[in-house]
Amino acid sequence: MIEETSSGVVLFRKENDKILFLLLHYPSGHWDFVKGKMEEGETPHETAIRETQEETGITDVEFLDNYEEWIQYNFQYQGELVQKKVVFFLGETKTKDITISHEHLNFTWMDYTTAMEKTTFDNAKTVLSKAYALLTKTL
Repeated sequence: MIEETSSGVVLFRKENDKILFLLLHYPSGHWDFVKGKMEEGETPHETAIRETQEETGITDVEFLDNYEEWIQYNFQYQGELVQKKVVFFLGETKTKDITISHEHLNFTWMDYTTAMEKTTFDNAKTVLSKAYALLTKTL
């Protein structure tokens, strides 16, 4: 079995009185957050910043304290089982227009309710709901 660790960001921005979340459309068909594999010597925050820049072009991410959410799942890759652990942080950006990388098909900014409907996997819905709960307490 292969073990991988990734890091990602639940990105949000404020527009008027709304909080909008960024979802990326992956080639396999699902909608999820920015995330990617940690490289040698990187901290989880450094990975999250790098992946955000690579996948969206966004460089102005301000992380919120008190949010670090770990998920774990397994998948098959070239006939081998991969055990994946991903840590998500919560980050605010002022950037609206993004440039998606070749790794994605599309992107969208959505309010919480719509994002919960669009997000494909249950573990991503849990990550989003915990992020929203923190935001509604602190903003």
